[in-house]
Amino acid sequence: MEQRLIAPEENADDSSFDNNLRPRFLNEYLGQKNAKEKILICIQAARKRKEVLDHLLLYGPPGLGKTTLAHIVANELGVKIHATSGPVVERVGDLASILTNLAEGDVLFIDEIHRLNRIVEEYLYSAMEDFKIDLMIGEGPSARSMKINVNHFTLIGATTRTGLITSPLRSRFG
Repeated sequence: MEQRLIAPEENADDSSFDNNLRPRFLNEYLGQKNAKEKILICIQAARKRKEVLDHLLLYGPPGLGKTTLAHIVANELGVKIHATSGPVVERVGDLASILTNLAEGDVLFIDEIHRLNRIVEEYLYSAMEDFKIDLMIGEGPSARSMKINVNHFTLIGATTRTGLITSPLRSRFG
């Protein structure tokens, strides 16, 4: 049987071709000159201070390269990127699992961050500021809170709807 080159399903060649076309570093990224300059300054400052990069919020219409830019930042920093999206992180436990699996300096990319559950969003605050999370152990009157340190990380949030991001979350980005 003859193999079809045009089919509704994506094949392995399609995805590897798309990834090969995607820029990996800032000097390969076309356009967005002001954004690139600011990001490069932030990256250089973080390297000089020997600290993780401040959390970044990327916003704009769909298709402008927010996801690509997040991957570029991770590549420029030489760290791993862990990508998810706001609607996927439904419970505090989901977020705790993601945060506790980050290595020192890693990038956590949350696409559609404006769609994060508000309870999950509030849980994220202490992780962003103090790199600590509070886990509840047990239920009822015997439940207790346990603070857990998480590795220093950079959160990159992406949104097409900046008006839907709460000001407490927005204020935690650099």
